[in-house]
Amino acid sequence: MKINLTKAISIFHPSPSYEQVYFEAVANALDAGADKISIHIKIDAFDTPETLQLIVKDNGLGFSDKNFEKFSSLLEVENNNHKGLGRLVYLVYFNEVKIESIYDSSKKREFLFNSEFGGESICIKDVIEQENERGTILQFSDFRKKVYSYAYLLPEKIKDSLVQQFFPLFFRKKEAEEQLKIEISLDVTYPSPENDFFSSKAVLNLENLPKLKKTTFQDNSIVFFESFDVYYSIEKDIAKERSIYTAVCIDDRALKYDLLPVESIPHGYQLRFLFISDYFDGKTNASRQKFELPDELTERNLKAKLRLEIGNLINVEIPTIESENQHIREELNNHFPHLQGYFPVNTAGLILKQPVLEEARNKFFSEQQKILECENLDDTQYEKALELSSRALMEYVMYRIRIISKLKCITPKENEEELHKLIVPMRKTLKAEEFEDDIYNNNVWILDDRFMSYNTILSDEFMEKVIKEITLDEVEDTSRPDITMVFSGNPTNESIKVSVVVVELKKSGLPLAKNEEVVSQLRQRARKLLKYFPNKIERIWFYGITDIDAEFRISLKEDGFKELFSHGQMFFKPQDIIVSDENNPFKIDLFVMTYNSLISDAESRNETFLRVLKSTIRKSSLSSTAL
Repeated sequence: MKINLTKAISIFHPSPSYEQVYFEAVANALDAGADKISIHIKIDAFDTPETLQLIVKDNGLGFSDKNFEKFSSLLEVENNNHKGLGRLVYLVYFNEVKIESIYDSSKKREFLFNSEFGGESICIKDVIEQENERGTILQFSDFRKKVYSYAYLLPEKIKDSLVQQFFPLFFRKKEAEEQLKIEISLDVTYPSPENDFFSSKAVLNLENLPKLKKTTFQDNSIVFFESFDVYYSIEKDIAKERSIYTAVCIDDRALKYDLLPVESIPHGYQLRFLFISDYFDGKTNASRQKFELPDELTERNLKAKLRLEIGNLINVEIPTIESENQHIREELNNHFPHLQGYFPVNTAGLILKQPVLEEARNKFFSEQQKILECENLDDTQYEKALELSSRALMEYVMYRIRIISKLKCITPKENEEELHKLIVPMRKTLKAEEFEDDIYNNNVWILDDRFMSYNTILSDEFMEKVIKEITLDEVEDTSRPDITMVFSGNPTNESIKVSVVVVELKKSGLPLAKNEEVVSQLRQRARKLLKYFPNKIERIWFYGITDIDAEFRISLKEDGFKELFSHGQMFFKPQDIIVSDENNPFKIDLFVMTYNSLISDAESRNETFLRVLKSTIRKSSLSSTAL
C-alpha cells in the first residue's frame, strides 16, 4: 500500500465510532459471500480497556490474490457502493490486526495490517488440514483508545446496531430466502455485576428481523422521476420506552438520519422508518457517517419532505395524534394569537410547543425585517406592513392580559408593594427616548391608555423627598408604595411644564371616616405638589383606589362626585385647588375607584383591542392560506 496510513486515517476517519469496526468487518465478510460470521470480544474487566481484544471470523471467499490486491490499494473499488477506505477504521482503535484467510479451497494467506503495512503477505499453498474451512479470521490486538461506551461491547447492543446498519441488505437476503447467521459473544474474565457487565452471547438470524410495512412516494422537488420506498413499523408496547429510529439507505447500509425527536412520539410507541432510493447511493463521506447531498438539494428541504411522509403514516396509524395536535394548535392560537398563521398545519408526530413557538416567532421576525428593509412599499408590501403591525400590537395586548391576570391575584391588603410594581417599576426612571425598551415596564395604561407615553420617576432619593413633602410625614416610610407618581416629563427641567398622575392606594376594610379622608387627602396632596413645583405643573390627575361601600358611595355623591361608566365603581369630580391666587384656582381631576373597577375596566378595554386584532389577523391568515 503506497500511502502514509497514519495520515490517511486522520483524513478519512477523524472521529469514527467504535461500532464502525464491527460494521466494516461484517460488510467485508458479506461482500465475500459469507453466511456465517462470528464476533468474539475478550476483555479482562470493566476497568481494563487496554486488555480488549476482538476476533471476527467468517466463511467467505477469503483473500484471493485479486482481493488482497484490492485490500492493499486504497480507493480501489469495483462499484459505487464501496469507498475503498473502510478498513482504515481498524487502525483507529487497534494498533495491529492479524489476518488469516483460506481461499481457493487449499490456499492460505497471512499478513499483519498495521500502520507499516505495505502490501506484503505470506501465502501458503495446499493447506492440508481438513478442519480449515474457507474463510477469514481477523484478530484485533493492542487496543489504543478509551471505551467511550460499554454498550459497544454488549452482544445484544451490537446485534441491534448491526440490524439497523445493514437492514436493507438483510431484508433483501430474507426476501430472497438466503441464510445468514451472526454470532456475537463477550468473554469477561472478571465480571462486574454492579456495572451490569459480564459474559454474554447473542445470535442474529434473518428470520428474526423486525417486520416492516412498505409504501412508495415520489417528489419531484427532491429529484425528477426517482421514487422513494419507505419501510416502516409502528408498534405499541406500553412496557417499553417510546422510541423512534429513522434512517436512509446508502450503498446497502442504513445511515441514521434524525428527523423527529423522541418527544414527538406518544408514550408506549416504538417507531422505525427506513428510506430507500437509488438517489441516495454514493452520497456519504469516506467514513460513511455523514450524509453528503448534491448542491441542488438542501438538507432542510430533504428533511422537510421526509418528515411529511412520516407524518402522513403516523396520522393514519395513530389517529389520536391529529386530534391532540388540533387541541395544541388551538391552544397556541389562543395564547399567541399574534402568531396565528405561522404555526405549522402539517406536522409529523406530536406538536412540540416550544420548538413550534420559536419557529413561528422567527418567521414573524423575518417578515418584519423584510418590510423594514424596503425603502418604498408597493400595495402588497403595504398590506403586509399593516398585517405585521396588527400582529406586533397583538403581542403587546397579550402581554397586558398577563399583567391583568397578575393583578387579579393581588389584593392591596395582602401586598401593596407588588401592586405598585405592576403599575410601574420602583426605583427606575422611564424615558420617552427609551419607549421601545420601557413599554413593558410602564403599565399606567391600567388607569388610562393615554398615560402610556409618560415618563415615570419612582422611589429614588428625589422621589422620596417629593413624597415626604406632599405627605408632611403622614406616611411613616416614604419608600412604601401607597403613592405612585407618574410625570409626563422631568419635573426638574425648568424649560417645560409637566402633567402628573398620582395614584394612592388605600387598604381594604377602612371605616367610613377613613374612606372620606381619601378625598380630603387627595386635595391636600395636590396643593402641596403644586407648591413643591411652582409653575411647573400643567395638569394633575389624582386616583384614589379604595373600597367603596354603600355609605361611602352616598358620601361621594353628596360631595358632588359623578359616577362614571365602569365595570366596578368609579366616581369623578373636577376639583379647584387654591394655591396662592383665590381668583385663579388650579383645576385637577379627582377619581375615586375600587380595585375591582381598576382591574375590570382595564380588562374590558384590552378585550376590545383583542377582539379587533384577532379578527384582523384571522382574516389575514385565511387570505394567505387561500393564496
